[in-house]
Amino acid sequence: MILLKNATLVHLHPAEVIPGVDIVIDGTEIQSVGRAAGEGLKPTRSIDLAGRVVMPGLVCGHDHFYSGLSRGIMATIAPCPDFVSTLQNLWWRLDRALDADTVRLSGLVCALEAVKAGCSAVIDHHASPTFIDGSLSTLKEGFEKAGLRGILCYETTDRNGRDGARKGVEENQRFARLVEEEKKRSGKQRLVEAMIGGHAPFTLSDEDLTALAEVVARSGRGFHVHVAEDSFDSSWSHRLHGKDALARLNDFGLISESSIIGHGLYLTEEDRKILNARGAYMAHNSRSNMNNNVGYNSALPHVKNVVLGTDGIGSDMLLEAKFAYFRHRDSGGPLGPGAFMRFLQSGNELLHRSFGESFGKIEKGYKADLVVLDYDSPTPLMRENVAGHVIFGMGSRDVNTVIVNGRIVMENRTFPWDVAPVYAEAQAAARLLWKKMDRL
Repeated sequence: MILLKNATLVHLHPAEVIPGVDIVIDGTEIQSVGRAAGEGLKPTRSIDLAGRVVMPGLVCGHDHFYSGLSRGIMATIAPCPDFVSTLQNLWWRLDRALDADTVRLSGLVCALEAVKAGCSAVIDHHASPTFIDGSLSTLKEGFEKAGLRGILCYETTDRNGRDGARKGVEENQRFARLVEEEKKRSGKQRLVEAMIGGHAPFTLSDEDLTALAEVVARSGRGFHVHVAEDSFDSSWSHRLHGKDALARLNDFGLISESSIIGHGLYLTEEDRKILNARGAYMAHNSRSNMNNNVGYNSALPHVKNVVLGTDGIGSDMLLEAKFAYFRHRDSGGPLGPGAFMRFLQSGNELLHRSFGESFGKIEKGYKADLVVLDYDSPTPLMRENVAGHVIFGMGSRDVNTVIVNGRIVMENRTFPWDVAPVYAEAQAAARLLWKKMDRL
């Protein structure tokens, strides 16, 4: 049992600020919350937070941990005048260069970085075409080592040939079975769930979509896919299939309330109607969209379920929320800071749909996934202005302690094990990875 004393409880959406409360954690869940809630208890750990902010853990709704060794990349990259050339010259070369060891290191480093930024969970969309079989299990080990919760899938694609597409489907199926078996054995102790993944419709044949739909149906898991990140995806779909990209996926039964649609910048109005009617989530990745110069999703206010992701640019969700809000304002959009708190909260709803447990509130019976912040506010912190504090103040620099599944995974900005050798090993591996890319 862990007792967090004298905390300032903060919920982002619906907004709430309650100072001076105790939070009692028993096992993987919150047992009680309130003033003097810990009175008379004999916890294993009792931590006086002295008024520090405690929030539900942050969730990244769409990430690519395979990009973890690309920061400051020194490989030779040809000019990329458009999005497709960026994929061909950079990202598809990087993922082909990954092997078991670099997937392991990339995943572990990214998991540590996510925790440092206050994330309790990351929904990852993985690709490593020369290391497919077992790749999700390798990633899973990194999540568990860092103590991070996750939902993983493999990015099935036929861009590397029919055999690669088949192996991608099989890896999704294998991992979903593994997770289901673990669910029966360990129940609430498990940290990792599965989704079924596809890269983007323009790299998926009808044969691929049929196979993926069968795995989705058998496994009961949701589908995680890029759609209309660039206008090329939409035009390709019309040229080859005579229909919108999301409509095509829907025809195969792949759009449901458990689905994540990455980006969605060029969804048509009919596509958005399907998305909203199915209750699927669109992952908005503002920094990645800006970096890739693919445009801005001005239809954001017309999408029912939006979750914030990073598309591989780290897992700093407080920073991502800021960029998403400022880019929206720059485009003349009507949404205020509160809407982006709702988008942050949506990540916890996706966890609920995958794990079948309660996330995203500091209340009795909810999972004990929490972040403690050293946030020294120069102005009053109240329910009415929480969103303003997040957008204009709070940052990952304030993250002090992270608790996932009732376990303290980072305390006072320190992990309970020496992470320095991991970073040293990753630096050496990154140099070799970049050299390998130059040979592809």
